[in-house]
Amino acid sequence: MPGGHRPGRACGILQRVTARRPGPAVPPASPRRDGAEGRAAALLLAALLVTGGATGLVNLALDGVVGDAVTRLTYGATMLACVLAAVPLVVRRRVGRWQTFGLVLLGDLVYAVVALCVEDPVRYATPLMLLFPAVVAAWFLRPWMLAVHMAATPLVVLVALWGSYPSTAALAVQVGVHAGMLDVVAATVSVLRRRERRLLAATEELSQRDPLTGLANRRHLVEAAPRTWRQARREGLRVAAMVIDLDHFKRVNDVHGHAVGDAVLQAVAGALAATVRPSDVLARLGGEELVVLGLVGDPAEAGRLAERLRHAVAAARTPQGHGVTASIGVALTRPVDGEDPAAALWWLVDRADAAMYEAKRSGRDRVAGSAPPRPRPAPAGELLDPPTVPGPALPS
Repeated sequence: MPGGHRPGRACGILQRVTARRPGPAVPPASPRRDGAEGRAAALLLAALLVTGGATGLVNLALDGVVGDAVTRLTYGATMLACVLAAVPLVVRRRVGRWQTFGLVLLGDLVYAVVALCVEDPVRYATPLMLLFPAVVAAWFLRPWMLAVHMAATPLVVLVALWGSYPSTAALAVQVGVHAGMLDVVAATVSVLRRRERRLLAATEELSQRDPLTGLANRRHLVEAAPRTWRQARREGLRVAAMVIDLDHFKRVNDVHGHAVGDAVLQAVAGALAATVRPSDVLARLGGEELVVLGLVGDPAEAGRLAERLRHAVAAARTPQGHGVTASIGVALTRPVDGEDPAAALWWLVDRADAAMYEAKRSGRDRVAGSAPPRPRPAPAGELLDPPTVPGPALPS
């Protein structure tokens, strides 16, 4: 790259390679989340429980709403149980799928108890009270859990409205109307929620992928570094970085056009994806520079992998027969406790990059190892922009 210019550092692209490009996956529908979303879900459910229990207790102070003393005791205990059920959510600030499923079924049971305790269920225990558990089930639970709630809804409404209508036909119509409305709302919310999750997953996928090669971007790189470093420390392995720069790629663009250059990049990316090991990480560092990050037991293993990658690039061809060779630099490190994975990653990539320039100087289409490592950078929090080391002005 002329003048040692490194445009790729600002848009590093990383992907854990599979045999084919994966499409966006739909995350399982679950309210359990790490971080702010999980806390928000737990606090929202807690707020619903406290609000429902508190407003229900108000009915005890109103004449003619709840029945005799035993009924009032049952009603009050049920409302108090709703409030107490919110305590673990507030304390733990997280909620699991099964816990949410239990809360939904509790909501169904609470409504049935309320309807049996009040003097006039049609006035004081409208089936619309089931709208809260219906929406929670549709938003957070798996489809089969939602189906259980939807199947229980007509039974709960039937119990609640039993004796409130003069004929069986009238009761059946009202149960069908109320339960049908609630189940339609729940099904609609569930469909919209799953569609939203698919769109979010697709957006997340696009935000982490390069549209040309399908490789992921620098955001994925920063997120993957801690996992790679943890695995290396856990298994006692070394992390190897292999910087791959395509030889004379600028000439391909100048002579044949950028469309051919793009096709060459795609062919090379496909060849590398088919060559690296399943556990390796393949990255594109912008332009014609790529990197492979993997775990190795010794330098010889890294060298063998680098040679396989070099041969794969040389054999890659576009449908029109265009191809290139590659110069590859290799660097290794043993992760240590306390270092910042992002800073250590870029420190390792810079060493491999310097070795790649040595391969260029030695004639291109070859592999070169890195020089002895210089001192590591001191931890300084998250590294937003990777460090760059000016390289010699070499033609690409």
